[in-house]
Amino acid sequence: MVLRRSSSVLGARDLNRATLARQLLLERVRMPAREAVGHLVGLQAQNVKPPYFQLHARLAGFRPGELAGLMEARDVVRMVTMRSTIHTHTAEDARALRPLVQPARDREVQYFRKGLQGVDLGRLEALARELVEEAPRTMAELRQALLVQWPDADPQALAIAARCRLPLVQVTPRGVWGRSGQVRLTTLENWIGPAAPAVPPGEADPGAAALDRVVLRYLRAFGPASVRDMQTWAGLTRLKEAFERLRPDLVVFRDEAGVELFDVPDAPRPDPGTPAPPRFLPEFDNLLLSHADRRRVVPADLKGRTWKGNQAHCTLLVDGFLGGVWKLVEAPAARGEEVRLVVELFRDVDRAQRAEIVREGESMLAVMTDAARSCVEFGPIGG
Repeated sequence: MVLRRSSSVLGARDLNRATLARQLLLERVRMPAREAVGHLVGLQAQNVKPPYFQLHARLAGFRPGELAGLMEARDVVRMVTMRSTIHTHTAEDARALRPLVQPARDREVQYFRKGLQGVDLGRLEALARELVEEAPRTMAELRQALLVQWPDADPQALAIAARCRLPLVQVTPRGVWGRSGQVRLTTLENWIGPAAPAVPPGEADPGAAALDRVVLRYLRAFGPASVRDMQTWAGLTRLKEAFERLRPDLVVFRDEAGVELFDVPDAPRPDPGTPAPPRFLPEFDNLLLSHADRRRVVPADLKGRTWKGNQAHCTLLVDGFLGGVWKLVEAPAARGEEVRLVVELFRDVDRAQRAEIVREGESMLAVMTDAARSCVEFGPIGG
């Protein structure tokens, strides 16, 4: 990989290639799945399958069973963290990140305060902890149990308050490839065990130090980036102070609009002409969600093309940028086990690019489906 020398201004292609390199999308790497989940600071996981597709796009030799085994061994977990959404994290990161995003969870509770009148949140937290540690509970079960104590409260508000006040994880088999199960919740500590003391000796402000470590990890996975970019990724505000603490140890650039971009000095910043192979990404991939200014991946004229209503499409990268959307279509049972990968391109591609997209699609189908027959087709994906 050719590295680009530092300059004061980074254009869209500079930022694109730098981010793709951090995201392991310029070339697949041989890395254990657990290490990759940690490097990426988690995988967006509203649905069960996307984390597996995210790793397939990034890791050489990845097979779904590797991540499934980590889920079953409780080495990785599914829980609400950044942007109030479900992520797959290593057990260590789940411990480290959940306290940092607690201010956002506290704000979320306030949205439901009308339904929580007369509810002692401290007592609710204690009761909810007792309930989910006694046995993993669904949200419906948690609502009903809490409603016994506060019959005049809004049931949904009670359950959301419990989810926000406690570090709740989804227990397996939910999240395990090839299996199914309701979302059942218990506390992180109950699922992976209590944490050892984590404050290094002599650390004056453990909260600030922990935040600074996450800033550096974010930059290594998503940089170069602005303060607003990280705030978008984390779902937090007021992170400027952390960047200012770290400024002496960072390199600083500007984008073409003059926005200040921070980066760690030794992170890769490839030449903007570095080839970027096509990659099939699932819905909600963090590559597309973790910057305030997404033009480093989504060209301005394609803004909004990856969504229809509340539904996010799976996306295709062509030359490193959003180039289309895709979906898997399973054949009716009468036709046997067959799956089609339907690709809708947003722009014309030449013959060589089309062939490369087909090869990448066929590789994904071979690893990520069990169909006896499969094919890649080009055309509209529909609704």
